[in-house]
Amino acid sequence: MPDTLTITDNRTGKQYEIPITDDTIKAIDLRQIKVNPEDFGMMTFDPAFLNTASCRSAVTFIDGSKGILRYRGYPIEQLAEKSTFVETAYLLVYGELPTHEELATWKGDLSDHVMLHENIKKFMEGFRYDAHPMGIFLSTVGALSTFYPLAKDIDDPASRRRQTLRLIAKVPSIAAYAYRHSVGKPYVYPDSELSYTGNFLNQLFKRTEPFYRPDPVLERALDVLFILHADHEQNCSTSAMRNIGSSNADPYVSLAGAAAALYGPLHGGANEAVLRMLDKIGTVDNVPKFVESVKNGEGRLMGFGHRVYKSYDPRAKVIKATADQVFEVTGRNPLLDVALELERIALEDDYFVSRKLYPNVDFYSGLIYQAMGFDPAMFPVLFAIGRTAGWIAQWQELVSDSSRKIARPRQIYTGSDTRDFVQIDARS
Repeated sequence: MPDTLTITDNRTGKQYEIPITDDTIKAIDLRQIKVNPEDFGMMTFDPAFLNTASCRSAVTFIDGSKGILRYRGYPIEQLAEKSTFVETAYLLVYGELPTHEELATWKGDLSDHVMLHENIKKFMEGFRYDAHPMGIFLSTVGALSTFYPLAKDIDDPASRRRQTLRLIAKVPSIAAYAYRHSVGKPYVYPDSELSYTGNFLNQLFKRTEPFYRPDPVLERALDVLFILHADHEQNCSTSAMRNIGSSNADPYVSLAGAAAALYGPLHGGANEAVLRMLDKIGTVDNVPKFVESVKNGEGRLMGFGHRVYKSYDPRAKVIKATADQVFEVTGRNPLLDVALELERIALEDDYFVSRKLYPNVDFYSGLIYQAMGFDPAMFPVLFAIGRTAGWIAQWQELVSDSSRKIARPRQIYTGSDTRDFVQIDARS
């Protein structure tokens, strides 16, 4: 049988054969369905794009019902265990794991681009002392567009590679400068002897010591968190990156827009909301009462449930194991016991299980970041560092697509019909 969908329009009695490809139909094929020839034609109405594919992508695969997340085909569990963030970033951008030579070149090129122009420092110094680090971060990333005007040549592969290296290399420095600015400390220059993640910790926390050497457990934990956050298919911020990029905007302003989307508390700020919830609960003894209040509609269970995952978020499993390693170094966060008890009760309660509310990546990541000394205001910035690799990979895929068009959703107009203008003196 042909791969088609037969639609009968009961208004007219006409039938239409719509081709099916990859279990999807093209929305534009519905335009032929009309009552009158002058009609615009049928459209789909899908608020928040719950069931609309906006692109074809080979970057990330998710099966939410089975709890599967893969980058370029590689399970996230394997990458978190065996890879590094720098290697994973290469995989996302180029589609394959690097050889020894390719990885060495990639690391060297990133190291060459890690420094920020001195004028960027002056730009960041213009923010108030209490400015939110994420606001500083996204503003500074957008400002890089004025420093690298050749980035607007998005059809030049060599230019795209330079901007890719610059962004992945510079976002940790921008993030660290934003943090140091917020706490009134001098900026710290990069140390080429350290790893990508180790150098970021150096730029964040170095004091007066001649050489900063991060704890290897914390360095690895942060590397794993960056891997877990590196990409997640067509989420809100990635869709923003693609939408802005579809206008042929350069990657700096596109990424600034993506970071702005990530800034929202429903996206990059979710792990901070988990911490506030755990603080509110306070102790293990208060967990049952809190759970009952949620079931009665008196609050929300933050860090549980996901738009995509209808089973245990695979990233949450990795983070939970990472948390144990971090707390061996930093000391056990008393809120961990609250989190563990909350998870235990929720996973045994049919109210949450029937609604497929399982822990997601945000449930434990905030506890780890807090234990490592990060202020909650830095949480979305840390998210953005890891996600930059994915944003760039998605942007590269977009601009390399010969069929790309500027994003332009349709709407269903619900306003007034034609009205004649009334002079102001005659208006009631």
